[in-house]
Amino acid sequence: MDWQALYLSTQLGILTALVLIPTGILVSFWMNKRSTLTNQILETLFTLPLVLPPTVLGYYMLVGFGKGSWLGGWLYEMTHISFVFSFAGIWLASLIFNIPFAWLPIRRSFEAIPQELKDAYKTCGLTTWQAFWKIELPLAWKGIVTALIMTFTHTLGEFGVVLMVGGNIPGNTRTVSISIYDQMQTLHMEEAGMMALLLLVISFIGLLLSQTLLARNHSMATYKA
Repeated sequence: MDWQALYLSTQLGILTALVLIPTGILVSFWMNKRSTLTNQILETLFTLPLVLPPTVLGYYMLVGFGKGSWLGGWLYEMTHISFVFSFAGIWLASLIFNIPFAWLPIRRSFEAIPQELKDAYKTCGLTTWQAFWKIELPLAWKGIVTALIMTFTHTLGEFGVVLMVGGNIPGNTRTVSISIYDQMQTLHMEEAGMMALLLLVISFIGLLLSQTLLARNHSMATYKA
């Protein structure tokens, strides 16, 4: 078992979720005040990583954030951090690649709240922010937990975009999925099998929890309707 790669993947998953979940909540709140057309355009952008091949996203990441580009050069001058072949780079790639897994479940959870309930807070003297924190956010917790689970588990299994942006540097960019690939290349089938089984179990448990929460959320919405 490549414990170093497992630790790196776990760290990557936690850091990715810590950024995407809070921003997903704020984006969902902001989108509630936008027009339908604006929301459709934004959700299309959010969904793009689901249909784009990881190599395409990895290519644009390399071109856009490499030191030879104006953006990559400017970021390096400002932060002295290289976003190519580094942990910072695969973290940035994970943030972009996991947007649909984090933001869309949160968005759907807020959309499932009945409009009548959203309108009722106005008669109680609550401001928009007070209603958001006291009413909408507690009702959307299942979608938020689902997004957290999906983001973390998906980050653990990322391969293509992480390999393109970060390469295969032990202790820095070599994640579990890349380690499995390495073990397969060197015919260490037992090591590869152990790590693959671990990812399978984690993914199964994560999906089971997500499906359970989504099913309960749907049942409650149907009951209220």
